[in-house]
This record gives sequence, C-alpha cells and structure tokens, in this order.
Amino acid sequence: MEVSRELLFFFSALGAFNGIVLGLYFLFFIKAKHISNKFFGVFLLMLSIRVGKSVFFYFNRELSFHYLQFGLTGCFFIGPFLYFYINSTLDTKSKIAKTWKYHMAILLPFALIIGLLYPFKENVVLWRHYFIKAIYIQWFIYIFASIYVVRNQLKNLFTKTERSSFDIWLASILLGNLAIVSSYYFNSFVNYISGALTFSFLFYVLLLFLFFNKKNRFTIFKKTEKYSDRKIDLDEVSTSIRKLEYCMNEEKLFTNSNLKSSDLSKKIGLTTHQFSQLLNDNLGKNFSLFVNEYRIEEAKKMLLKETSLTLEAIGYECGFNSKSTFYTTFKKIVGKTPAQFKSSHL
Repeated sequence: MEVSRELLFFFSALGAFNGIVLGLYFLFFIKAKHISNKFFGVFLLMLSIRVGKSVFFYFNRELSFHYLQFGLTGCFFIGPFLYFYINSTLDTKSKIAKTWKYHMAILLPFALIIGLLYPFKENVVLWRHYFIKAIYIQWFIYIFASIYVVRNQLKNLFTKTERSSFDIWLASILLGNLAIVSSYYFNSFVNYISGALTFSFLFYVLLLFLFFNKKNRFTIFKKTEKYSDRKIDLDEVSTSIRKLEYCMNEEKLFTNSNLKSSDLSKKIGLTTHQFSQLLNDNLGKNFSLFVNEYRIEEAKKMLLKETSLTLEAIGYECGFNSKSTFYTTFKKIVGKTPAQFKSSHL
C-alpha cells in the first residue's frame, strides 16, 4: 500500500473507530442517564459501522459479503436513531415513548426479514440497484423529519436573544448527516471514500466544538434544571400568562434589546423549559415572535404619534438592536414597512 493510500486509510478509518468508541461511551458510561444520550450512542454506532464498512471495502474489494450486508443494515438504522435522538432532546422524561417502540417494532423485523430472504451475497444486483438507494432515501427522509421537529430551535440560530450552544449542536448534527449521506448518494465508486472522509472531518469538528464549549457541554448532554421535567399545571397557566402580560404591558421588558427567555421565565416564576412550553403550547409562538409582536405594537403606536424621532430611533426605543432587524420584523408581522404603515394612517 502506497504512503498516500496508507494516509487515506488512516484518516478515513480514524473517524469510524473513534465514533464506535464514543458511541459505546454514550450507551454505557456517560453520567447523564437521559434517554437522548442512549439514542445518540446507538446513532453514532450505526453511523460508524456504515462508515467503517465503506473504508474497508474501498481498500479491500474482496471483503466478505457478510460484512457488506452488516454495514448496510447499520446504515438502515442511522436515520431512525437520528430521529429518535432529536425527538428525545426535546422530551425531559428519561423514557422511551410508545410511538418510538412501535417504530422499532416495525423497522427491526423488516430489516431482518429482508436480510434473510435476500442476502447480499446472492442478490448483489438487487442490493446495489434498489436496496442501497432505498436506504439512502430513507436516511434523507428521517433527516428532513428531524429538521421539521426542531424547526423552532433552528430558527433561534438567526436571533441573538435565543441562540444557544444546544441549537448550534443540533444544527451541526443535522447538517453533518446531510453532508455524509449526500457524499454517499451522489458520488460514484471512484469517490466512494468521500463519505468516510466527510464523517471523520465532521466528527472532529464536533469534538472541537464541545472542547471549546466546556461550560455548555452539560446543557447539550444533560438536563441541568432540577425541575425541568415538571410541566405547568393547568391551574398555573392562566396565572403565568397574566404575570407575563403584566411584565410586557406594564414593565415593558420588551424594550430591552438583550432580553432573554431565561430573564422572563425567572420573572414569572417558571423554569426555562416551562416557559418555552407556555409559549409553544398555550400561545402558539416561540420566544422571538412573542417579544417582537410586543415591540411592533409599541412601534406602531409611536409611529402614529407626532414625534421628532426617526424611524430608526423608534426601532431602538422599542427594543430592536439594529435598523435592518426592525424593518425586516415590521414588514414580516405587519405586511408593510414602517414608512408605509405611517403614511397609510396619516
């Protein structure tokens, strides 16, 4: 094996090996026992098995068909366990939901039956032309389903008030999966090793992310709030909403451009998780939209008054930290720019 091929083998296999080690760590040794960490461990194992298979097959074309089928079967479960992991990060309970159990009760027997009835060794053409493509398409579907589940968290990446290391972590996992499956699906055998190299690169990028976010590491892999699993009682909902309206209407906390969800949750006596539940389940909006609606209403009042303030100054007075953010948010909520709104009402 030439030096260049040896280096290529080393770097492509390194990510798969360390992925297996890390997957086993999350399954059996991590201190935070939340179910999301178990799902993350299985997800890493399935992904590492798939990548490891492609590495060894690329450098050894005579690899046993049993190993090839084993690697592709692992690939079949990457998407589902990614989906379970993403869902479980939003669930504070350390239990497997019934729907997830039913999910696996269908997928696991299906994979076993297909593997037994149509083994790779006797059905190479069938696997390469149909089964493998179906597995990749299924992987794509689960990725987009996962993106839909955390769409609100991903929206937070574009707002300074709610962006967190956890949101960045989820986005990195999802985009990384898209990059890896795309490398496999759209590249020919000549570039077959690109999927493994992509995995190794992204794997170490994520490790660096965790290394430089030591203080936020536990918020990614552990539920740190002591009472975060306690949902709001129905009797508390109306009281909490009244407190929230008082904070916004009377104290005008929305005028603080650095207002965070944790600030408001403490103000009304809820945990951050409970506050998020209150907004999403009872008011049907995320934190960013909730605060911006108050800011826009205040801006509309100021625009209709005779004032010497410029449009930009009004935006700052209402809690926006830039002119462009004020204009974009106003147009999105009202359907007109501030200037258009003012001229149409005078």
